[in-house]
Amino acid sequence: MITFRALTGSDARKIEDIDRSEHVTLGYRFQGGVLEEEEVDWHIPRWTENAVAEFNISERITEFQSKIAKGDRVIGAFDADLLVGFAVLRVKLTEDMAQLSELFVSREYRRRGIASELVSEMIALARASKAARLYVSSVPSESAVGFYLNQGFQPTQEVHPHLFELEPEDIHMTLDL
Repeated sequence: MITFRALTGSDARKIEDIDRSEHVTLGYRFQGGVLEEEEVDWHIPRWTENAVAEFNISERITEFQSKIAKGDRVIGAFDADLLVGFAVLRVKLTEDMAQLSELFVSREYRRRGIASELVSEMIALARASKAARLYVSSVPSESAVGFYLNQGFQPTQEVHPHLFELEPEDIHMTLDL
């Protein structure tokens, strides 16, 4: 049985449990207000100590702790003691908008409703913080974009400038709350 609970900085090492690996063959671009498919061949690895940048587990743990220290809300999904998914909410991206800044579910636990439950938790937290919209900068993969579209998010041309600068290839989306 999958259980959900808030995570704290002391839970940071648990993110090593997550196998975020994926082979992506269909991606998206958002140009001129149109979401366009494109064939791709991306291999997204698991987080490890020897990886660089965003795939380095030590850097991910430090970033995770930093987000919690700044007041971001984190909900984890557990199978017994194993962390199988988590989501991070930045409560105040702007005055009226929260940001779903991270959402990961381990490879073998995908397509079981865990990500949907985590998004529901983030929506509830965003509403409780009086946000009118929820923003996500989605990896442009078929699985991620398709998931967010199914959750009601829509691509937006009103991108957050700093997030767009950090992730110009991502599909920037919003959900009215």
